[in-house]
Amino acid sequence: MKALFFLRHYNDIDHITPVISKWSESGHESLVVLLGRPKFLKDYRIKFLSTLDRVRVAPIRRLLSPLKFMQWRLQTLLLNRSVKRLFLIGKLIEKLARKYDAQKRTAVWQSTAGRLLEHSFSDGNEGGVVVFDWITSDSPVPIEWVEIVVTMAKARGLGAVSLPHGDSPHASQLIRHHEWVLKPDALYSAARIFDKLVVPNELCATRFRPFLSNEAIAVLGSPRYCDEWLDKLATLSPVPRLKTNQDTRLRIVMFLRKSEFTTFWEEVGEIIGMIATFPGVELVIKPHTRGGWRQPLTGSASLRQLANVRVAEDSEHSISLMNWADIIIDLATSVVFEAVKAKKPVMAADYLHAGRSALAHFMPETELKCRDDVYTMIDRFLTAGYDSYYVEAHRQRFIEEMLHVGGADVLPRYVALLEEQTMRKKPDQANNTNTPE
Repeated sequence: MKALFFLRHYNDIDHITPVISKWSESGHESLVVLLGRPKFLKDYRIKFLSTLDRVRVAPIRRLLSPLKFMQWRLQTLLLNRSVKRLFLIGKLIEKLARKYDAQKRTAVWQSTAGRLLEHSFSDGNEGGVVVFDWITSDSPVPIEWVEIVVTMAKARGLGAVSLPHGDSPHASQLIRHHEWVLKPDALYSAARIFDKLVVPNELCATRFRPFLSNEAIAVLGSPRYCDEWLDKLATLSPVPRLKTNQDTRLRIVMFLRKSEFTTFWEEVGEIIGMIATFPGVELVIKPHTRGGWRQPLTGSASLRQLANVRVAEDSEHSISLMNWADIIIDLATSVVFEAVKAKKPVMAADYLHAGRSALAHFMPETELKCRDDVYTMIDRFLTAGYDSYYVEAHRQRFIEEMLHVGGADVLPRYVALLEEQTMRKKPDQANNTNTPE
């Protein structure tokens, strides 16, 4: 069986790479198309996929003619909301997008979609499935192109599946700037174009349930944080290259969220300053891989003057930082879920942002509610160590309900679902139910 996987950025690579790997181990073929920046070819997980049997990895620019790629890229930029917000060219982009409307864009969308489907499914009679991540109406990859890819795939008798690019680090809904009303978010209605939408847990499923039937949603556990993949990832992950000061007794990493989430930056700065006063503490701050440069904290001159505090470079992988750290401070990111599985202490700094984290929801002992809590926890770790940090019953419930839903053997369930979706019939076959006399 064949699958065509589209990957956009680090989140997709994090969560879908394990599924591609298991799909290959099961004897199936894959074409992995990178829609994002060329730098992703150097990612250690993409390099791993490139070594697998029956897996071919290629950036989209290599699969299209130079002219078609330029047209596809231009139309993608015209619909990108981030580009429209740029001060100097935003209004020009908006004007071009209105002039070059959806009807005019369709020909390029169809020709590029057709070319990619031909690359993966040259024999029109073979079964297969097309896989995207969670595409929303504000995705950097235009939903109108994704819809055309999916429509053309279904016309060929192929399945269409949306796989996870997250595990829902929030247990609350109003977490972004200008989110003021508790109601279903229409951003997630775009998932209706797929035959199946797959989520790791019920917190993720809740976003989509107002727009999809129960049959269209599959809750299968987390491919990124299942035991099988973490065991394999341990052999692939880059070796931490961080140098530790000789007098360091406690190594801390703080993971930040994207700039679109409401964060109380003044207090974040206060906490960093306070932690820096503890003797023997070393703190590394990891901005989010997308939009981290827009966060006010990372450009702070006073922060960079602290001898035992630094901001991690984009090239320093989160997993390497977690392996280096003794403890972690989290502002509601799913990257720390691996540390929870390894029983490494993660402090859920919920009072520093507008949301309620899944960590604090399932494991109340991890929550920081005020500045006093931060001080007390750091002092405790320095004087008493970090054993017996979690209430084990709480940690196990978190793993069972967030990461291992349906059982610890997560990846075989993903392969089975994709195999099931390759068995679709073409519309003309499905409608022709008469038998010859």
